[in-house]
Amino acid sequence: MADVTLPESGWRIAGLDQLGAALGAGEGLTRLVGGAVRDSLAGQPVKDVDLATKLTPQDVIARLEAPGIKVVPTGLAHGTVTAILASGPVEITTLRRDVETDGRRANIIFSEDWEEDAWRRDFTINALYADLITGEVFDYFGGIGDLNAGIVRFIGDAFQRIAEDHLRILRFFRFQARFGKGAPNLDSLSACRYRANDLMALSRERIADELLKLLDLPDPSVIIALMLDEGILKPVLPEIPLHASLDLANLVSAEVEAGIAPDKLRRLGSVLPAEVETVTAVATRLKLSNASRKRLAAMAARDALDGDDPRALAYWTGHVAALDRLLLGGSDVSTIRDWLPPSFPLTGGDIVKRGVKPGPQVAALLKQVEARWVEEGFPGRLRADKIADEVMRA
Repeated sequence: MADVTLPESGWRIAGLDQLGAALGAGEGLTRLVGGAVRDSLAGQPVKDVDLATKLTPQDVIARLEAPGIKVVPTGLAHGTVTAILASGPVEITTLRRDVETDGRRANIIFSEDWEEDAWRRDFTINALYADLITGEVFDYFGGIGDLNAGIVRFIGDAFQRIAEDHLRILRFFRFQARFGKGAPNLDSLSACRYRANDLMALSRERIADELLKLLDLPDPSVIIALMLDEGILKPVLPEIPLHASLDLANLVSAEVEAGIAPDKLRRLGSVLPAEVETVTAVATRLKLSNASRKRLAAMAARDALDGDDPRALAYWTGHVAALDRLLLGGSDVSTIRDWLPPSFPLTGGDIVKRGVKPGPQVAALLKQVEARWVEEGFPGRLRADKIADEVMRA
């Protein structure tokens, strides 16, 4: 055990003291666990506060309902309930041990042994617990040393950890991107390479979720390059070419230069071929939302001429789609970054007033007028009317 105490900020959210008191934190029954401990030690923002407890889920529910803390049984089969605090939800999971796994799910039994619970976790840096009152950290596998050294490694046998949950292959690379310093741990990397085909047994939703989390990091291009070199993604995403990491790196640089926030879906588009049919097939396979599929398809339809008139592109395709296409194509986005396309000031009624009978011809003429209006840089109503007159006379 390392003699380390958590800093006070970040993880001590409002209501946590009351929660800890209800769950016997002072008696050593409940501790902070996982990401909140790791991120606090790493000096990174804490996103989720999770607790581990010796109490059974039924005991947790009873202890929280007594003082009026709202609790939701979000995963009773795996020993998890969620306390709803004013500062946000807190997951509370009973200590457990896996008795059977198939790489996607596990059958578990509850435990009262902290180290036994730690053994079922994936990486040393994630198997960290902390006292809710004193902040004392409990480290069973050298996770603090690994965190300080920038080493991401599986607990115990890497092959066994992957066999328990195949998603840990992708998680290894995501955590390497977040916390790794220098070359990855060779034993862990070798196991991921050897077991890459195991990813095929996972639901595509889980794969998509984990990949998008990786792409959401500040600069995942180096890790994506490593994954492609090692053949990690080939079993589930063979469409991604080996040079995709260079395209991703160029996009990351373009986002930074333009002062535009990273966008995980745009980054996914950067590593896929610029082929609408291929991108649509991948998005469907990953079970992405309809909106995400359409956006990726729009990215894949990018053209070398997109940068000739960025504002016209933004008008016809939409602001987000134009940003995507320009950034992916290496074009300047400064003229549309903070610009929103105006509304076309004319309607079909304006064409009818000029003597055209209602029908398909009205829509066709209106489209011609609109195209001229866009070409002229979105002039005001007076010029739009003159354009309409010119089109009618032609």
